[in-house]
Amino acid sequence: MSGESSQEGAGASDGPLLRTDRGPVVLLTLNRPETRNSLSEELLGALQIQIDAISSSDSVGVVIIAANGPVFCAGHDIRQLEGRRGDRDGGEQYFAALFAQCSALMQSIIACPKPVIAAVEGIATAAGCQLVATCDLAVAGMDAKFCTPGVQIGLFCSTPAVALARNVGRKRAMEMLLLGEMIAAEDARAFGLVNRVVAKGKALEEALNMADAISVKSLPTLALGKRSFYEQLDPDLSRSYDRATRIMVENMMLEDAHEGLGAFLEKRAPRWRDA
Repeated sequence: MSGESSQEGAGASDGPLLRTDRGPVVLLTLNRPETRNSLSEELLGALQIQIDAISSSDSVGVVIIAANGPVFCAGHDIRQLEGRRGDRDGGEQYFAALFAQCSALMQSIIACPKPVIAAVEGIATAAGCQLVATCDLAVAGMDAKFCTPGVQIGLFCSTPAVALARNVGRKRAMEMLLLGEMIAAEDARAFGLVNRVVAKGKALEEALNMADAISVKSLPTLALGKRSFYEQLDPDLSRSYDRATRIMVENMMLEDAHEGLGAFLEKRAPRWRDA
């Protein structure tokens, strides 16, 4: 692919998100491998800025979201969340703002007139799995795994469920949400969570091939078609995310969520109080 160039700011090697332009294809790379590419407020903000800019660009045809390191995305930054427990309101206002920020990003990806492809290597869990489900297309390396494990740590994946339930069957979605088990790439394809499974390390290459095939098509036609597809499929998407965001905050304020997240960080089994 010709015309490869890095954009200002986003191409910095120490930033949470890298942007590389490859002609009409933009590659956005999650760049927090030391935190398993968890969706901190900084990374969410960086993604939002890029999706907004890309949405209004006449030169971009397709977007690919990939990641540096062995993990695609481990969901929200739990240390960042738990670090706000000391706020006067126990973190409630911060949790509401963060989950709303994440929900807004997911809806922006849906509203983006450019097709968005996830190129997944490693694991994608919780909000990371939500990000994959939200993208229009997804390619997974053979060793990729997917999970919505919140139930294991006292925080049901309510907002990821919005995207998940719109991509896989209801029974499959509830299986993932209630059991919190890892599912393999081939199972994710069978569920409808990803489109293609390729050899380990080849997800980005395949995503670029798909992007090449898409980017030569009429951009207004693609934009119109994507908008029509989601309008007829998800007329209440915004309302669903609003409800799920409120539930996530309510869940975060439970004692069991505090215990579960703390136990996860301390690498011990949680001691549930059912409160």
